Amino acid sequence: MTSPVEISWFGALCDDDYEFLGVPDPSLVSSWDHCRDIVQTADRNGFDNVLLPSGYQLGIDSTAFASAIATHTEQIHLLLAVRIGEMWLPQLARQLATIDQLAGGRLTINIISSDMPGQTLDSEPRYRRTVEYMHGLRALLDGERLEISGEFANFDLDPPRIATVDPGCPPMYFGGFSDAAKECAAEAADVFLTWPDTVASVAETITDMRMRADRFGRTLRYGLRAHMVVRETETEARAAADRLISRLDAETGAAIKGRSLDTQSVGVSRQNELRAAADDDGYAEANLWTGVGRARSGAGAALVGDPDQVVAKLRAYQEVGVDAFILSGYTHIAECDLVAEHVLPNIEHAALRPRLHRARHG
Repeated sequence: MTSPVEISWFGALCDDDYEFLGVPDPSLVSSWDHCRDIVQTADRNGFDNVLLPSGYQLGIDSTAFASAIATHTEQIHLLLAVRIGEMWLPQLARQLATIDQLAGGRLTINIISSDMPGQTLDSEPRYRRTVEYMHGLRALLDGERLEISGEFANFDLDPPRIATVDPGCPPMYFGGFSDAAKECAAEAADVFLTWPDTVASVAETITDMRMRADRFGRTLRYGLRAHMVVRETETEARAAADRLISRLDAETGAAIKGRSLDTQSVGVSRQNELRAAADDDGYAEANLWTGVGRARSGAGAALVGDPDQVVAKLRAYQEVGVDAFILSGYTHIAECDLVAEHVLPNIEHAALRPRLHRARHG
């Protein structure tokens, strides 16, 4: 018998909601009203968590949105994406503790290690900065005095008075595919996130990360970020996938992909390779469709099929070590309802509780 998994939805704060990929729809542009409706739909549908992504040029601010949506949701956890270095570390700790209190202890954290707008930092020093900030953030949210004299972080101060509802740092989710990124995750993260790939490739990534984490004396959880196209029959699902990209031209797709600050990352390169190796219909393997990557710089593949096929695919990933799924689909509200109807009742998952999955540092 398999253990329950964590199943999350996607908040689409970064102007990433379409009926047809590449065709903007004013009613789907990221706004308080639209993104609130997505998150509240996921909450009503029983998803465990929801990713609130962060972008500079795209969409709306994730931290400000999280502080507001915290009081407009009841059960769902908030996986707030924060870009390391964008906010002063003590300020960030206060903000996160405050949002956790607003949410009644439902905060989780997605650490993003990317260039800051207008600045460029080589990959290895950027990840060294991320590790320092993750250690510092964890100490402050654990209520510990922070004494650090590093390459990027230099602090000697007590933690803020405000603390998380369930004392301690909420779990930190982190994704990255370069060696420096993987070492960063192994040393400082709680949940390592990977993008959609073949089951065998995901298994290899988890095996690699387990060895890296073991060298730090740590144990990680593993998550998979993927899009969904689930319908009552496989024929209907494949038709829905084809319809999604039916109005997308190559120039528009390249422009959408190019808006991200992370278009040259190792992870994006792997998504491009996956799409290049797919068959003529865009399938890298059974029920793994790469068409989404034609207009997306990040996670570029979807699980496509009928309910039995999609659930079987999720279980295949679970069998190789994934126990957290961050799912999305177009449009995000409609697909959220379909996944809730066809998938959630057929795979055991458990709503997160404060500290239920919080791996301790060290």
